[in-house]
Amino acid sequence: MQGQGDSAAHIQAPGRVTDVRRRNLALVLARIGPDVLASRADIAAATGLTKAAVSSLVTDLLATGLVEELGVTRAGGRGRPGVGLALDPRRGAVGAEVNVDYLAAGIVDLHGQLRVHEVAEAANRGRAPDEVLAELSELVARCSARAADAGMTLLGGGLAVPGLVDPGRGTVLTAPNLVWHGADLSAALTGLAQPTPFGVVLSNEADSASLAELWYGCGASLGSYLFVSGEVGVGGGLVLAAELFSGPGGHAGEVGHVVVEPGGRRCSCGGRGCLETVAGQEAILAAAGITGGGSTTAERMSVLRSALTAGDARALAAVAHAGHCLGIAVVSSARLVDLSAVVLGGHFATLAAWLRPALLSSLDDFAPGLIAPGRAVFSELGATAALRGAAGSVLRRALAAPYELLD
Repeated sequence: MQGQGDSAAHIQAPGRVTDVRRRNLALVLARIGPDVLASRADIAAATGLTKAAVSSLVTDLLATGLVEELGVTRAGGRGRPGVGLALDPRRGAVGAEVNVDYLAAGIVDLHGQLRVHEVAEAANRGRAPDEVLAELSELVARCSARAADAGMTLLGGGLAVPGLVDPGRGTVLTAPNLVWHGADLSAALTGLAQPTPFGVVLSNEADSASLAELWYGCGASLGSYLFVSGEVGVGGGLVLAAELFSGPGGHAGEVGHVVVEPGGRRCSCGGRGCLETVAGQEAILAAAGITGGGSTTAERMSVLRSALTAGDARALAAVAHAGHCLGIAVVSSARLVDLSAVVLGGHFATLAAWLRPALLSSLDDFAPGLIAPGRAVFSELGATAALRGAAGSVLRRALAAPYELLD
């Protein structure tokens, strides 16, 4: 019986070794970052693996293209110098975004740098999804070509849209501001970029922007926070203990539809008095008296900023009211999930100088001490947050599963 047990263990060993090696590849890769060179000896000391095992694993990682040898470093500043290892910035991912009034695409490298970025104004509300995605594909193709000219290889891509999505099926369940319902984008996703190891994944734009803040913005220092982004609509995301919380149906964080004015204006979601009806771009512009005729939303927002700078009373009142209502929605959401920090992006960040006083006053009025002024922060990622997060999700997947790039 003893002999049979030994035989069974021997037969199963290769599978277990493969699983162990996969875990160790990810373990070693986690010790190699964009900013600090690590030697094989450094990694062995940090992980407890033998130097021989680390050397073998690094050989595989070099084969994936995720890692490059660069410079010379010493383990702990002592001993014989070793070859430094770093993430290779020639590997990257496509990030793309469909919004109500623009399309955007970019290439993010493994260092988190936005290497290429293009934006095209587009009136997408009510347009057929296939038509929009065809136009976006042209934008992505130009960005991909520029990345290829710079010697980059793309690992995959992400598409962010302002609506509820089913990533597994590549479907937009509902995007009221685009007037998309049950839109199957699976075929368009496949053709959005050239064949890549990790494909193209669909995501909600606010969720992607929330993650971008965690990986590339101010969210890393906060750990847990509510993210709120102002566009034509108002999107939100919840990051708890450095992880995105999407809820059972993937719809958590819809702060734009928290009711702040019972009996208020009808919202695109079908409800009434939602935050979006007073703090969305169109709502603020209307309250400020800036209609602009046939001008784009971006142009009208520029007019709004000029009016605010000039001290226009109506514009100041519109932004102050938006900030007041934003505070109500933030504290209502923060109380529910026990959060003490908020990150504000989109036009909330653009209007920060005028929005912040009313927001802080509202936070203090409705939940004194819950969110300290220093933990109500404004994004520095600008209009690139959603596409950075969409691309970053693919890059994170590659770093977590480098073995998928091995033959």
